[in-house]
Amino acid sequence: MRDDYIREALNTIQDPNVLINVVSRRVKQLRRGNRPLVESLEKLAPEDVALREIIDGKISYDAGEN
Repeated sequence: MRDDYIREALNTIQDPNVLINVVSRRVKQLRRGNRPLVESLEKLAPEDVALREIIDGKISYDAGEN
């Protein structure tokens, strides 16, 4: 994973544990064949695609009620 993507994604999802969970769930979806929600001229790893989707606001999460 690219460090710059991680830093930018942490601006959207401040809790690192939540960020890890969102990224890992999205990576599983991408590996199963779901199409990326962002375009890139370079070949990105699924983890980087998930981070870019978060940075671009294409993916959100629901924290639920405690």
